[in-house]
Amino acid sequence: MKRFLPAFALLLMITACNNTPAADPAKAVLDNIATRTSIRAFTDEPVSDADIETLLRAAMAAPSAMNRQPWEFIVLSDRDSLNALAGKLRHARMLEQAPLAIVVCAETMLTLRDGTVVENMFWEHDASAATENLLLAAHAIGLGAVWTAASDPERSAIIKEALGITGTVMPLCVVPIGHPAENPEPKDKWKLEKIHYNCW
Repeated sequence: MKRFLPAFALLLMITACNNTPAADPAKAVLDNIATRTSIRAFTDEPVSDADIETLLRAAMAAPSAMNRQPWEFIVLSDRDSLNALAGKLRHARMLEQAPLAIVVCAETMLTLRDGTVVENMFWEHDASAATENLLLAAHAIGLGAVWTAASDPERSAIIKEALGITGTVMPLCVVPIGHPAENPEPKDKWKLEKIHYNCW
C-alpha cells in the first residue's frame, strides 16, 4: 500500500490545483496531462521552496527499472548559475528568464548486491519518467516548465563541467521552471494512424 501513497498524493494535489471536484480525480489527472504544454517565457517571480519540494517529490514518485531509483537532481536558483548555463546551451536560452531550473541526472553504473558493478542500461528511461512527473507537477501547481535535452555528448560535457558533476552520473535534461509569462494553446497530438492493434 505504501508504494501507492506518493502517486495518490500527487493526484490529490492536481485535483486541488485544478479546482476539479474530488469526486472525479481521474478527470483532473487526465485534464492535467492533456493541457500541459511547454513554457519558455517566465515572470521574475521566484518559485517557493515548498513548490520546489513538491516538484522533486513528484519526480521521485516515478517508476524505475527494478525500483533502483538512479536519479539525481541539481536545483539551480542562483541567477549567475542560470545565466552562465544559458550562455553555454544554445537550446536553453530561456534559462536567462527562468528563476529556477532542475537538472535531471542519473547514475549510469550500478553496484549489485554481490559488489559487481554493471552498466545501468535503463538510466535514460528512469530519468525520463522522473522528468515527465516533474513537468506534470509543475503544470498542476500553476508553474510552467520546458524539457531541454542534455544527454548528447556536447551538452552533457558542458553541463558536467559547469556544475561539477563527477563519476558516472550523467545529465538527461535541464528543465527551466517558473511562473508562466505566456499561455500557449496545448497541441492536439492525437493521431489514429499512430495506433496499431495486435500487429504492425
